[in-house]
Amino acid sequence: MVYKYIEVVGVSQEGLDDAIKKAVKEAYKESKQISWFSVSEIRGSIKEGEVKEFQVTVKIGYKVS
Repeated sequence: MVYKYIEVVGVSQEGLDDAIKKAVKEAYKESKQISWFSVSEIRGSIKEGEVKEFQVTVKIGYKVS
């Protein structure tokens, strides 16, 4: 088997899991064949000493053969 992946960034003010779900949901709109994901980077933004946004880089894969 051979797999291919795309890399997307999910963003959420709610949390990491919400950012991941948003990334997967958007990727699914482009390819209905996606079958796995891997989080490769977690970061966020801070404003006035508070976490305001979570940003998660997600690799999303699908089988090509």
